[in-house]
Amino acid sequence: MSGELFDLAAFAAERNVPEPAVFVEKIRRFQDLLREENAKYNLTRIVESPEFEWKHVADSLAIAGFFPELTRGRWRIADIGCGAGFPSVVLAAAFPDVEITAIDSTGKKANFVRLAAETLSLANLRVVCGRGVELNRKPEFQDAFDVVTARAVAPAAKLFRECSKFPRKKGGRFIFYQSPQQAESELPELFSLTKRHWHKTDAFELPGGAGSRLFLYS
Repeated sequence: MSGELFDLAAFAAERNVPEPAVFVEKIRRFQDLLREENAKYNLTRIVESPEFEWKHVADSLAIAGFFPELTRGRWRIADIGCGAGFPSVVLAAAFPDVEITAIDSTGKKANFVRLAAETLSLANLRVVCGRGVELNRKPEFQDAFDVVTARAVAPAAKLFRECSKFPRKKGGRFIFYQSPQQAESELPELFSLTKRHWHKTDAFELPGGAGSRLFLYS
């Protein structure tokens, strides 16, 4: 399976990306920038194709397949612990109408995502350098987002505790990227922490045999 060709444009089109060819061109520029900056300071282990497409881009974009409503309209999404821009840069490049706030406590990562937003002309992506638990106390981050998401950052319960005030009081949601094993072990604590109703999607396989994923959401 790892030897199969992966058509990123087709994958994007299946997930309602409005201009797949434009998206792929931006992702190529993003990859070049990541490769260049990663040589100066470590941002991520994976910068080369095809793993870059499988483990970073396809994984980031998978949320649109399970929650297609997010691909339409001016949703406000917070990406907690954005790292090198996954999923924030990918989603901002894919869906120009969606407003993404990328948050990371590490200055070099926040600066890189800011550079990526400028390089790719992503007017819908803003970057905040800070810790979720501290931003959670600030009025401008409370009741501010339609969706709060995170990918490969911290346990779901910790993320929920630290960013509990981020979602809009009416209809705001958490959607966390998880492996099936993580979800199985972390759901009990989430249930004990909050009265929110938590669910998990069906598991899915990343391209190239790059692993199994699902989403925990409320």
